[in-house]
Amino acid sequence: MIRPDNRLETLPMSPVQCRRCDAVVLVRKASWQQTSIQWNQDSARTCLERKQAHDDGLLRETDFPTCSALRQTIADAAVSGELLVAQDDVAVVKDRADMAG
Repeated sequence: MIRPDNRLETLPMSPVQCRRCDAVVLVRKASWQQTSIQWNQDSARTCLERKQAHDDGLLRETDFPTCSALRQTIADAAVSGELLVAQDDVAVVKDRADMAG
C-alpha cells in the first residue's frame, strides 16, 4: 500500500514555467534549501539544457534534477511570492530583505 504524502495537503505542488524554454514542471518548496520538482514527458522534451546534456551523452534520465534556467526561475518565483515556501507545515513567503541579507 502506498502511503499518501500529507505534506501536499498544506502546500501542494505548483506549476512553474521556465523563462528560457517554457517547460512547465510541478514544484514544491519545502524550505528555502529544499525543492521538489516533477518533470512530465513534455517538460523533459522541452528543456533545452536537458536536451543538450542528453545529446552530448552526459545524461541518464534519472540524473537530471533541474537546469540552471529553471533553478533561477524557481528561485525568483519564491522570492517574489509567486511560489510559496513551506515552513513548519505552513506556507509562508520570505521577505526579500531577508533573502538579500
